[in-house]
Amino acid sequence: MKRAVVLMNMGGPNNISEVKVFLKNMFNDKYIIGAPQPIRALIGQIIISKRLRESQENYKKLGGMSPIVGHTKRLVRRLNKELDADVFYEMRYTPPFASDIMKKLVSYDEIYAIPMYPHYSSTTTKSSIEEFVKVAKKYNLHKKIKTINSYYDNISYNRAIVERIKEALKGENPKDFELIFSAHGLTQKVIDKGDLYQKHILANVECAKKELIYQDINFKKIHVAYQSRLGPMEWLRPYLEDKLKEIKSKVIIYPISFTVDNSETEYELDMEYLEVAHKLGIKDYRVAKAPNHHKFFINAIKEIYEKMK
Repeated sequence: MKRAVVLMNMGGPNNISEVKVFLKNMFNDKYIIGAPQPIRALIGQIIISKRLRESQENYKKLGGMSPIVGHTKRLVRRLNKELDADVFYEMRYTPPFASDIMKKLVSYDEIYAIPMYPHYSSTTTKSSIEEFVKVAKKYNLHKKIKTINSYYDNISYNRAIVERIKEALKGENPKDFELIFSAHGLTQKVIDKGDLYQKHILANVECAKKELIYQDINFKKIHVAYQSRLGPMEWLRPYLEDKLKEIKSKVIIYPISFTVDNSETEYELDMEYLEVAHKLGIKDYRVAKAPNHHKFFINAIKEIYEKMK
């Protein structure tokens, strides 16, 4: 039996020239902008015209590419040593696309598509799976695909979260810190339509809290906040910048939405919100790493894969 595991993520530019490709594909996704075509394309063009240059400058500060690229490649290399399957990755908005890797999967008997989003959302999980299956049908591979909608309650995954938080603590007393689980924002409109994202985020936070308690790691306070909002619409609250205004001590941010570090963590949280924190008088502001290729996250993916078999 020849098996393939495909890690699915939203993607990020491999170079500066791909920033426009990334933005164009993202804002052309019906699950990101719900308007019908050609209105969706028009809205996307307007957003891109306003954001392209700034986005390119931001990626230059990250070395000219998204951190998601290198972290994902390292994760794939380590998983290839651990699983009885060949491991690939594909991205929703930047290469390698589903169409780029599907031709490599023709000879496989089973294909396990594992989203790198622990929490289900139409804007991430559903969008990625639908596109992957759509492309697979062109190769008559869709019946070989198995996938999973969420895994925020996986114990190994939550152990990886806690290990990353401990790394950020650097051996200091957690009672001197407040911990903020920062999740990527989503419009309230999407949530009101029944999207499970916020429920899964909050459930994930409770799982992580249990692991913190189990390891006797007690923070001064623990919060949840949302980052990365765009435009004038109402988004999930509380916003991260508002939550930071409440902080009276040292703070650690954990990027709960992400399993792999990207521009939202290494630029937005590490750089932009660092400035916000300093302006608010927060002298000790730290951002924990996402699981990336941590051994516990490797274990989590291995467990998810074995359960799917």
